[in-house]
Amino acid sequence: MTEEIFALDAYRPTADATVTEVRDGGVIVDRTVFYARGGGQPGDTGTIRWEGGDARVVDTVRSEGEILHILDDGATAPAVGSAVVGEIDWARRHTLMRTHTALHALSGIIFGDYGAKVTGGNMEPGAARMDFELEQISQEFGRDVEAKLNTALQQDHAVRVSFVPRAEALTDPDLIRTKVSLIPETVDPIRVIDIQGLDKQADGGTHVRSTAEVGTVRVVKTESKGKANKRMRIELVDP
Repeated sequence: MTEEIFALDAYRPTADATVTEVRDGGVIVDRTVFYARGGGQPGDTGTIRWEGGDARVVDTVRSEGEILHILDDGATAPAVGSAVVGEIDWARRHTLMRTHTALHALSGIIFGDYGAKVTGGNMEPGAARMDFELEQISQEFGRDVEAKLNTALQQDHAVRVSFVPRAEALTDPDLIRTKVSLIPETVDPIRVIDIQGLDKQADGGTHVRSTAEVGTVRVVKTESKGKANKRMRIELVDP
């Protein structure tokens, strides 16, 4: 199995690795800083370099339990056993980290102040949407939430990563509301993102170290997606 460096250190932009398999237009390596698409967060892009060549990584996904670095069409892949250096597109990754942390902060505010659970979400660099179990939503509601969100972000809440035994996680009401039960039973321990004093969720994605690093967020749209399912769209003011 690939060592997932990003799970412990989201700020690591490069890593030395060895190619263990070449397939499906991409390569698998023994250790990587590339985040594989999942949980609404896009996969990382970047470059893999080796002696005598390089290739652009256009996406990163999970395939048959492995992290697959998908190479640009027509790119020549390094041979199995090759020593390589993987480097993510850091500017894109950091924007995604800020965006992801903003979504978790938004979730914490909506749950804490309105008791509404998350029903879905997705993001791209600098913009995202999140759906909630709300009966009603309005532009005024969006403005109120935007003000609360930015106040919370500016309070510089630390963001911590931990790994919690599955049995313990199932007893935590914060994690249960984020549907830990949907995580495959083989996942143990469970990775937890704790925005201290604001939000705590089981999550596999990458985040900044503090909410102050997110910057200012704008609620750009509120909309109804059906009974008790309302959507908020946000974007970073300075992506």
